[in-house]
Amino acid sequence: MEGRIQTEQALSPPLIDLVHVKKRFKKGIGQELLALEDVNFRMYPGEIVAILGKSGSGKSTLLRIIAGLIAPSEGTVLYRGKPVYEPMQGISMVFQTFALLPWLTVLQNVELGLEAQGIDREERRARALKAIDTIGLDGFETAYPKELSGGMRQRVGFARALVVNPDLILMDEPFSALDVLTADNLKSDLLDLWKTQKTGLHGILFVTHNIEEAVLLADRIIVLDSNPGCIRGELKVTLPHPRNELDPRFRNQIDRVYTLMTTQSQTDTNVSSGRGASIDLGHRLPEANVAEITGLLETLNAPENSGKMDLPDVADTLMLDIDELFPLTELLEILHFAKVSKGDITITDEGKAFVEADILERKKIFSRHLKDYVPLARYIYDQLTHHPRHRALEEHFLSLLEDYLTEKEALRILHNVIEWGRYAELFAYDYNAGVLSLENPN
Repeated sequence: MEGRIQTEQALSPPLIDLVHVKKRFKKGIGQELLALEDVNFRMYPGEIVAILGKSGSGKSTLLRIIAGLIAPSEGTVLYRGKPVYEPMQGISMVFQTFALLPWLTVLQNVELGLEAQGIDREERRARALKAIDTIGLDGFETAYPKELSGGMRQRVGFARALVVNPDLILMDEPFSALDVLTADNLKSDLLDLWKTQKTGLHGILFVTHNIEEAVLLADRIIVLDSNPGCIRGELKVTLPHPRNELDPRFRNQIDRVYTLMTTQSQTDTNVSSGRGASIDLGHRLPEANVAEITGLLETLNAPENSGKMDLPDVADTLMLDIDELFPLTELLEILHFAKVSKGDITITDEGKAFVEADILERKKIFSRHLKDYVPLARYIYDQLTHHPRHRALEEHFLSLLEDYLTEKEALRILHNVIEWGRYAELFAYDYNAGVLSLENPN
């Protein structure tokens, strides 16, 4: 496979070439959200490339720009040297949701793309039957989507993408809605199709938040940063297929990805080297609760771990993917309870004091750290302290956050901070009235 990649790259121009791509979305009158910032990369024939990143890093947005489904705000996307302004013949897409029309049979769903191209009925029927057979659904041509399992419905999605004889397939987290066993089988079948060259495919580009999935499938992994989405770095995976997840070399690749994703870049302003995270009032605080961060700290502080663990081991021990793990580690850094560097997480003295304290002392420690290191929590507390009745409407704080964030993000973050503040007994909250108040006003 590696020889195939090198040969095709030597003889062909890039399949995809992204040059200074930016994407902004309007979030209100006169306000814009920068989703992607100066994205540049090339993909060559013969490659399987994974775009890896946390939720909110712009992975799906980037894939839709490459597919021609949405336009970049700035920059250029080229497919085999031609600018992409709209969906291009030669590029197919497999979506995260199955996106099947429930009133059509499997065969009719697969034929849709060919019908849109004006292919006559006899030819599209023959090609659709061949695609259905190729992806292992022979015998289900007349079934409707409601009769199929999730894995079978996603296979129909693959058949619909393959039937138009694509040069390149784009996949938006195509396995995330499936159970583990079904997803593993589908990944294996996809690799078999790729290796045996039963189709005219010259490239597969997919987005994922699953590190193991990226290492299992890809020849190259593009890692995106968040807020805004930009390329943090890339890694080549030279292990031959099929790859064994128990192989030490596979685990080494996993470690390399975690290291890249957690190594502070020189331009990263979110982390003050060695001193935890320094954030502003409008920071997109992570989705994490006190029970989860306490559990992670207890795991780190266990005698067998001595306060330090590799992040892949943490993920395995607590059965977390990166969208679950990284918000916890980010909050621990913000609160100065732990430090993350080069794929490792280490508990701090403050984190150790917190996790070894009794319940009442934990609340006091958490309260101090909220006020010291989370500007929004400190702002709410100060506002309540100085109000004559020690009360305020949540709408006041939402309006403030919406100067920085979308309405949805502002609501999510405020409710997170409210939950943290309630645990710390900094302030109380009346859900029905939407009113915050001091827990113990003087």
